[in-house]
Order: sequence, then structure tokens, then C-alpha cells
Amino acid sequence: MSYKVNYSPLLRANTPAPQPCHKVRDVANSSSMKGQTLLGQTDGGAVFCGSGPHLWPDGAEETPAMERLLRKCRIRNRLVRECMAECLGVYVLILFGCGAVAQVTTTQDKKGQYLSINLGFALGVTFGVFVSRGVSGAHLNPAVSLSMCVLGRHPWLKLPFYVFFQVLGAFLAAATVGLQYYDAIRMYSGGQLTVSGPTATAGIFSTYPADYLSVWGGVMDQVIGTAALLLCVLALGDQSNASLPDGLQPVLVGAAVLVIGISMGSNSGYALNPARDFGPRLFTYIAGWGVNVFKAGGGWWWVPIVAPCVGALLGTLIYELMIEVHHPPAASELQTSCQEATEGKTGLELDGVEPACEKPTTG
Repeated sequence: MSYKVNYSPLLRANTPAPQPCHKVRDVANSSSMKGQTLLGQTDGGAVFCGSGPHLWPDGAEETPAMERLLRKCRIRNRLVRECMAECLGVYVLILFGCGAVAQVTTTQDKKGQYLSINLGFALGVTFGVFVSRGVSGAHLNPAVSLSMCVLGRHPWLKLPFYVFFQVLGAFLAAATVGLQYYDAIRMYSGGQLTVSGPTATAGIFSTYPADYLSVWGGVMDQVIGTAALLLCVLALGDQSNASLPDGLQPVLVGAAVLVIGISMGSNSGYALNPARDFGPRLFTYIAGWGVNVFKAGGGWWWVPIVAPCVGALLGTLIYELMIEVHHPPAASELQTSCQEATEGKTGLELDGVEPACEKPTTG
């Protein structure tokens, strides 16, 4: 007996195979079992196959209503799907990161310390990457997207869309944290939404420099921190350098953010990400903190936007020039270069000269 079941892409990949179909039949001829049902194998009748679509007597399949609804919601445009994934990935990052800052701040370090904030952002990055990497590549950062475009690994045409949705995700996450901690923020600040001072709360959402830090000192801080981040990210993604298990990469990206926060966070809060800072800053401007969010720190707001982009390009250049360009060519690359050399030969070849198409050697 054969069983025909169509699996939907909306089902989990590890959904168990459907069990053999059984017929549900009433036992009508037994006075002791009248009205009860038994499960028995059948070649006909109404059958139910595991958790998959229902098979009816005429062979038609009944798709669950929720699955039909989800199919109607499916977006086929690839760019839209990628942008949605970036938006949700950044949302997860900021939800956990700024949520950790809100808890530590409003409880006055009674329910968390600075390390709690580091862990919040690190794990936020980790789960944000898990959420979006299969769809968009999990950039989660305009500076990373810019670097990928410069390397030729991401289309320039998609860059503005990625950036917009990354900022949107950060804005929505900041709004969620503001809603969740609304009462706590009001209690902590005495009902005043301030940007500076002993009960300032704008720093829950975006970064501000320490009192001793100059603007140009902050620029250097963000350039160095973001360059370090890109060095780590590119190394983790470089299969020719060190091949890692697929599921381990997001964890190590989060670990890179953690160590940067531990070692480089005191100057200005290690934004490292224009979307991470500007989206929440825009939320605080709208939500009641006012224009001071753009004036504080000597007009600090542009530093976490510009400096991370410069730092990302610097880190990318350093890694490419010192590590990646020196990898031996892969066999496929060598074959392509040999074909190009062969096709470029003319009828006036030099005697005894052949293209150098040897296999790469190790050592």
C-alpha cells in the first residue's frame, strides 16, 4: 500500500515522516462496543496520515486553514524578503541589547551590571544572526553592508534598502523597549525624560560620549572598534582560513561583540553600528526626549553613523591585504584562469611556452 503526502515548505524540516494511514470506523455490530471507534489499516475510506494533509475518499487533500493563510501571506520578491529579514534581525538585536540597558539603568544596578549589557548585546547579535542569516545574510549593520558592497559580495543597488530596514528594525525595537519599561523609566527619572544628568534615560536607547571624551577621540574610538569587529566577522566567514561548523558562526560573532564591549565600551558605549544608534535616537527624539538627543555631547549624533562606516572599511582593507588575498587559489579559480589564458593565445605562440596551469601545492 502506498501513501502520497505533499510536504509544505512552511513545515519544519525535521517534521517526522507521516505514519501509515488508518481508517476510522464505527463498530456498529457489537452491543458491547457500539458507538466506539477503532484504528485499523485500510485501503479505502476516510484516512488520516500523521500530521500532514488529510486524505479523503476521493483522493483529494485538505490543507489546514492556517497553512492556507500563511501561503497567501508569502512574499515572492527576494529583495522584500531580505529587507524583512534584516529588519527583524536588527529588531532582535536591539530588543535584547537596549532591554538589558533599561533593566540595569532603571534598577540602579540592582538587577544587572555593565557585564549584563555586554551579554545582552552579544546574545542579541547571536540570535539576530540566527533569525536572518538564511534569508539576507544577516548583515544587521549598515557598515557591514557597505563593506560587503565594496568587496563586491553584495549589490550596491540593495544597499539603501538594507540600510533603511536596518534602521527601521532598530527604531521599532527601541519603541518596544520604551513601551515595556515606560513605568520604570518614569519612576527612575522622576517623570522627566532627560538626556544628561544623574537620572538621564536617553542613554538607554542610543550612545553618548563620556564627559572626558572629545568628538575626535570618539571618532577614533568608533573607527577602531568597528575595524576590530569587521576583522573578526571576515575571519569567521573566510572558509579558506578556518572552516567552522555552520551553527557556530553566529555564536562567535556574538562573542566578538562581547569582547569589544568588555574592552572598548567605556568611552562611548561601543555603538559600532549606525542603525543601532540612529534608529533608537530617532525614537527618543519623537517620544519626548526632544532635540537634545542630537545636541548632547557637542553634537555627538553623527559620530556613531560616520565613524563605524570608516572603521568597517578600514578593518575590511586590513583583513583583505594581510590575510585573504594571500590564500592559494582554489582549484576552480585556477581552472578558470587556465581557460582564459588558453583562449587568449594567438597564432604567434612562442615555441616551448605553455600556460602555467599546474595544480596548487600545499606547504
